[in-house]
Amino acid sequence: MSVRRKLIAGNWKMNGLKAQLGEVSAIAPLAAGRADIDVALFLPATLIAAAAPLAGDVLIGGQDVHQAESGAYTGNVSAAMLVEAGAGGTLVGHSERRAYQCESSADVAAKAARAHGAGLMVVLCVGETLETREEGDDAAHAWVVDQLLASLPEDADPEWLTIAYEPVWAIGTGKVATPPQIAAMHGALRAALVEKLGEAGEAMRLLYGGSVSGDNAADILHLPNVDGALVGGASLTAAKFAPIIAAA
Repeated sequence: MSVRRKLIAGNWKMNGLKAQLGEVSAIAPLAAGRADIDVALFLPATLIAAAAPLAGDVLIGGQDVHQAESGAYTGNVSAAMLVEAGAGGTLVGHSERRAYQCESSADVAAKAARAHGAGLMVVLCVGETLETREEGDDAAHAWVVDQLLASLPEDADPEWLTIAYEPVWAIGTGKVATPPQIAAMHGALRAALVEKLGEAGEAMRLLYGGSVSGDNAADILHLPNVDGALVGGASLTAAKFAPIIAAA
């Protein structure tokens, strides 16, 4: 995937059965031959093998990966398993996993490193809760930057790693951070990445996620330091995902 080229990524979360694979087939032509943007779908593990042959130029990914190569980790999926199923990438550190599965930033960094070692592209998620946001912009920026730096693997590189900022209070709620809030947070993340990684930090893609839709995508995607979107519910159908891809 090209550096700083827009990436529109869909996260189906715990949604989708084989009956919905027609949506993957319908989304595939939206990415066909596009030299200007990348498109990805992060699907339930049960759909990856069936979706990969239908996806065309759309990257199919998993929604999580375990940090161990293999072992006694019932219910988890390894990087090698994702690759064998046909995945080209994975999410790590989504707020729902940090909250509900109690994943630490150290866990997220280890997962990102393991996924990269298996050849997967990684989208690493960070974001603040409403409680932190209500403490003020400075507090929110400091909290998310600290989370980012603690979650970065040692060999972080824009050739395989993308960062997604998702304010937890805007995920699936219909609430969207205002353009000034998004621009300010992405600016803070960019500054932290540049300080940590130098030129690689400037090249790292930063996505925004949180109730992105066809109605607001154009305004969000044209903000400085916003290199794409991580889309939830609107990625479940081609009809709702298409306007977001078009906006890129």
